[in-house]
This record gives sequence, structure tokens and C-alpha cells, in this order.
Amino acid sequence: MSEASTPKPPSYSTIFRDGLWDNNVAMGQMLGLCPLLAVTTSATNGLGMGIATLAVLLLTNTLVSIIRGIVTPQVRIPVFIVLIASVVTLVDMAINAWMHELYKVLGLFIALIVTNCAIFGRVEAFASKQPILPAMADAFAMGIGFTWVLVAIGAMREILGSGTLFAHASLLLGESFTWLEMTVIPDFSGILLSILPPGAFMALGFLIAIKRLIDRWAKARQERAAMAGLVTE
Repeated sequence: MSEASTPKPPSYSTIFRDGLWDNNVAMGQMLGLCPLLAVTTSATNGLGMGIATLAVLLLTNTLVSIIRGIVTPQVRIPVFIVLIASVVTLVDMAINAWMHELYKVLGLFIALIVTNCAIFGRVEAFASKQPILPAMADAFAMGIGFTWVLVAIGAMREILGSGTLFAHASLLLGESFTWLEMTVIPDFSGILLSILPPGAFMALGFLIAIKRLIDRWAKARQERAAMAGLVTE
């Protein structure tokens, strides 16, 4: 791919705004819902899956941006798929080696990151067309955006399900995460529905509704500001 055919990358502020909010993987693009709904029974699990997905995004976006000039359009899809599968395998092995307790909890869902459409979507739509630094920034923004949604849903389900937050964080993520563990509602028996699959759908729906209300409020505010500016002129 020649430099002349490379589209100009968006500003870093736009990249991070899209990844964290406007075009959020889960709430905007509605991708990666399988791990999002399956592993978020606690905030700790959500954080672990988010870290794994972020690592895969960073590595794949960086590698694809590096090789984008030598991969022809005819073979780019199989090349990208093999690359993503290789990176996911490395991340899977790394978590198994250094975070084995977390690996036992997340299990097959780490390997299934390879089927996460968000990974291939960012590789195809952004990294394959942009230089290394914007590609890395996009991966970081999208990964952090996906992670905070995983943690938010996991936190809601865990608090309602057991009254705790980041339970067993030190066991699953390491002793340095002990400070995260807390009891939010003491002597709380919990609401079983929140840690079952319907609880995940309800938590995601709640977050999407909140996002749309905030977006609607921000748009209305911008329109009022624009109208006020026209009146002043």
C-alpha cells in the first residue's frame, strides 16, 4: 500500500473518544457480546477478560499496521485471521503461565477471542490502513473501552448477586490487586438472577440506555449552544 493511498489518520482525541464512548465496541458496535455476557459474573472476571482482549488488540493492530504494505488485498483476510489466531494463542499461553487461576475461570473464552468480531473489525477497518502509532492508539482506546464495559457489567452483577466487588482479585490477578477487594453490602444474600445469563442482558441494556440518554442530552446541549450563537450574531 503506497503512502499516497493511505488515508489521513483521525486525531488522537477522536480515536480515544470513539473507542471509549462514541464507537464503543460493546455499546456502540455491539460486538464481542459473547464474552461480555458470559464471563462478567464478577468485576474481577470482566477485568481479566478485558486485559486479555486489550493485549490481543494491541498486538494485532501493531503487527497488521507493520505488514500492511506487503500484504496484497487478495490474501489479506486469511493473513489477518492467521495473525489474530497466533496472537490469541500466545496470550492464552501467557495467562495460563502467569495467571493460572484466572485462566481456570475464563477457560475457553480466552481462546474464543479469535472469533471476537471486534478484533478483526479494528484490524480491517483501521490498522490495515493506518501507520503504527494511530493503529496502536486505536487498539488501546477500543481495548480500554471494551474493558470498562466488562468491568461495569461485572460490578453491577457482582454487587447485586453477592454484595461484593472485585472478589478474589488477589487470587485471580495477583497479590498486587488485593486492594480492589471490598464488601459493598455486608450480610447480603444476593439476588440470584443477577449472576445468571438474564442478569447480563439486563445490565448491558441498562448501560446502553444510560449511554443513549447521555448522548441525547449532549446533542441537545450542543444544539442549544449553536442556536444561542446564531442569535448572538
